[in-house]
Amino acid sequence: MRLDPIRREVSAKLDRKQRSALGQFMTPTHVADFMAGLFPPIEKGNVRLLDAGAGIGSLSAAFLERWIRDGWGAGHVGVTAYEIDLVLRARLADTLTHYAEAYPVTREIRDTDFIEDAVNRIQFQDAQRYTHAILNPPYKKINSQSRHRHLLRQVGIETVNLYSAFVALAIALMQTGGQVVAIIPRSFCNGPYYRSFREFLLSRMAIRHMHLFDARDKAFQDDDVLQENIILLLERGGDQGDVMISTSTDDSFADYRVHAHPFSRIVLANDPERFIHVPAGAALETSDLPDAFSHSLVDLGVEVSTGPVVDFRVKNDLCELPEAGTVPLLYPTHFSGQTIEWPKVGGKKPNALRLNPETKKSLYPTGFYAVVRRFSSKEEKRRLVAALVSPESFESAYIGFENHLNVFHCAKQGLPEDLMRGLVAYLNSSMVDAYFRCFSGHTQVNATDLRRMRYPSSQTLKKLGRWEVKQERISQETLDKKILSLA
Repeated sequence: MRLDPIRREVSAKLDRKQRSALGQFMTPTHVADFMAGLFPPIEKGNVRLLDAGAGIGSLSAAFLERWIRDGWGAGHVGVTAYEIDLVLRARLADTLTHYAEAYPVTREIRDTDFIEDAVNRIQFQDAQRYTHAILNPPYKKINSQSRHRHLLRQVGIETVNLYSAFVALAIALMQTGGQVVAIIPRSFCNGPYYRSFREFLLSRMAIRHMHLFDARDKAFQDDDVLQENIILLLERGGDQGDVMISTSTDDSFADYRVHAHPFSRIVLANDPERFIHVPAGAALETSDLPDAFSHSLVDLGVEVSTGPVVDFRVKNDLCELPEAGTVPLLYPTHFSGQTIEWPKVGGKKPNALRLNPETKKSLYPTGFYAVVRRFSSKEEKRRLVAALVSPESFESAYIGFENHLNVFHCAKQGLPEDLMRGLVAYLNSSMVDAYFRCFSGHTQVNATDLRRMRYPSSQTLKKLGRWEVKQERISQETLDKKILSLA
């Protein structure tokens, strides 16, 4: 049963703003089929399938199609599907009825809030345990004081987004050996906000397979979703072994690649944050840095901070071009390769900030700094883009860094030129970009992520910086070879 035409028809009729606000994005058929294909074969017994946030039933249909096609030995499939939207629920009923009329399939469609219903059933020990779950949950933040957050805490789940709440509840509702396949944002893999969820998942489930789309806007391209998504296969109570890591550019899976990785490289044994590293793209073969690059920023005497100037808070002090009584203000738009082009005439962003007692609190003394853009555009393959800020470019005692930049400094002061040049070169290498993407689940680059990265020694970075300044033009290949020669 092909549901893509129905999905597009229904999607066009739904209010786009409402769907975006609720985080509702329906699963394309190719993605649903791939997800269903991740489940291991069922040898015998009945199946109890959970589909929370079911939409029109694309995921349940993909699961049932595989059950029929592959001749699984299960005698009966009972589907429990949750959907609160009236329009989607009507289509869901049609989808499941199609299978129930021809095969040993029973369906239960629940029009209740999944979080509330699941929490109640878990608390009152009325929870049916499922053998399988297939999920494309909603993507929406949960306020810390919201009713959903309060309900989740009652069953020991602490998380900040509906997608992780749905997955955690599905995990709680699985029987031992139960399998969960879910497509969710990769953002849960790192960062402090999802630490509790990672601990909840890793303490109960074995990770069997992770699939990542290299093009982060392709999984739900019909809905213009700019979100890096990951597909997980998890097993309740299973012994953790190697993890299959696969990638494809998009949902055609035409360039599908898969490799087995030891779990020790996915979650580091000594990592208290329980970050989940996902080797992807070029990082499938180079998912780690050389042992020589094992230093922290603390070892280097370097700090990194988010740019302190929030432009809407100093709106009245912004100037399109520098003038008397102003200081340079740098945005990501001032990047030009690995250097800064300032001022940028005719750009969309201001170039200067008036100097006064209030703005001075957010300024740094002019010096050598390394800056990294916090956000990359969807057209760019790189996540890390670094540039050198040189004092010779400015005739000012102070400089402002806007909030969309990360700044490497020492106690809000500049650092030696050779160290900063070496750091910029290192951050712009292909190897480091691939490594960063292994553990960073965000489509943005946070200062916290940069702090957790590994770096060469100060002496090595200075050596690299002295080499870099002598080069007229450095190709990516030349830079990458130089970095490797220092390992």
